[in-house]
Amino acid sequence: MAILYFSDVLNKVGLNPAKVKLIRHALTDKGFKACYDANMVYEYTCHQDVGFSQEYEYWVTFISDSGTLCKLRSCYKVGQSIPDTPDVMPNGVPEVEAKKFQGEHAYFKLEYMDLLKDYENRLVIDWGKSTRMWHQKGTTEKEIVSIQGDVFPGFESLCLPYDKLKKIVNNQRGYEAWYTALSSVNAIYLIADQKTGTQYVGSAYNQDGLWGRWAAYIMTGGHGRNKKMVTALQENPERRHDLQFSVLQILPKNMSSDAIIQTESLWKEKLLTKKFGWNDN
Repeated sequence: MAILYFSDVLNKVGLNPAKVKLIRHALTDKGFKACYDANMVYEYTCHQDVGFSQEYEYWVTFISDSGTLCKLRSCYKVGQSIPDTPDVMPNGVPEVEAKKFQGEHAYFKLEYMDLLKDYENRLVIDWGKSTRMWHQKGTTEKEIVSIQGDVFPGFESLCLPYDKLKKIVNNQRGYEAWYTALSSVNAIYLIADQKTGTQYVGSAYNQDGLWGRWAAYIMTGGHGRNKKMVTALQENPERRHDLQFSVLQILPKNMSSDAIIQTESLWKEKLLTKKFGWNDN
């Protein structure tokens, strides 16, 4: 089951997915391939059917990759459109596309937006089985497969020493994939002292999800204002370097706070962190 979707990214950058249209350009399409080779992807995108935008305020484009995968290209704010008469056709448009300018379609004014700039040509999604449906709603859940560059290893493989977590939190722009993943989920997490084995179970379910909660540990020097951890690190501040952060369970984004707390309590019982660890309630 996917735990991170492109709609999560749209929400994080302040775009309402319901107002966003997703467009998948296929390199197997002769018209698009000709425009792609001529460096005229923008011009190709502007040329659509009348009424194509409907209630959408933004278009986000992708370029096809292997199978049903595709890579993020650009984000545009949609302006007015005019009939695609031959006189509005941009110079240099390949012939296969140029012959379509007959006044029966529309040519839209698109304003480039840099909201997704850090993900362009790096973020890969799975478009799904319906690749023939080359334009879809932004609310359609598209699984994020990878963000190339600062690769996030996945939640199951996540096991972060304190110093590594501090580097990630303090260099967010260099770890955009990590921020996107960690801030988009609720979770039950585990902090363990690598030398003594002492453990603490916690939960994250606020606006910035797991990222926000773990960042609080870095900002407080390791204890996150947990009473027993405060005492332990006051006695030996260097002990923070022995802490290790990992994920026990990813939780649905719509899960209630009460249900999350109940799940957290169950993990405390399983790991006996009230009796032998840092949990005090």
